[in-house]
Amino acid sequence: MTTESTGKGRPTPKRKDAQAKVKVSSLSPVVTKEQKRAQKLAVRADRVGSRAAYLRGDEAALPSRDRGPERRFVRNYVDARRSIGEYFLPIIFVVLVLTLIQVPAIQFAAIAMMYLVLLIAVVDGIFLGRRIQRLVHAKYPASSTKGLAMYAWLRSTQMRRLRAPHPQTKVGDVVN
Repeated sequence: MTTESTGKGRPTPKRKDAQAKVKVSSLSPVVTKEQKRAQKLAVRADRVGSRAAYLRGDEAALPSRDRGPERRFVRNYVDARRSIGEYFLPIIFVVLVLTLIQVPAIQFAAIAMMYLVLLIAVVDGIFLGRRIQRLVHAKYPASSTKGLAMYAWLRSTQMRRLRAPHPQTKVGDVVN
């Protein structure tokens, strides 16, 4: 046996070269800055397109909570009527301004108005939910009405122009 070693036939790699080789993944190819920029622009354009489809109400672009003919019916029914709930946010703003006035009677009236509007919105939501469940059960007898009342009430409390997907019916339209 000889004590002479033959070696591995190549020099030991530098630590930074070995670590760089490990960092390069076989799943993600090496890309240039231009390719990254183009990919980022494509992703942004896709996201903008998806958002536009969602706001239009395209069924394929909707999340699962908004999909289905029942939910479309509920959205159209809610969008075809006015409710006090959609004016709640502007009323709260008025109440905020009125409470800044240093007259206790005005402050009390403003807070009372806020609670009155909230109570009316909740009562309207209860009646709306019952009506929605009855109409959906009549129109789609095989489908479940679970969650539709809350879905309708939450949509009715949003300001009309901020609703997503955007309303597809005008106020006063008859929804069948």
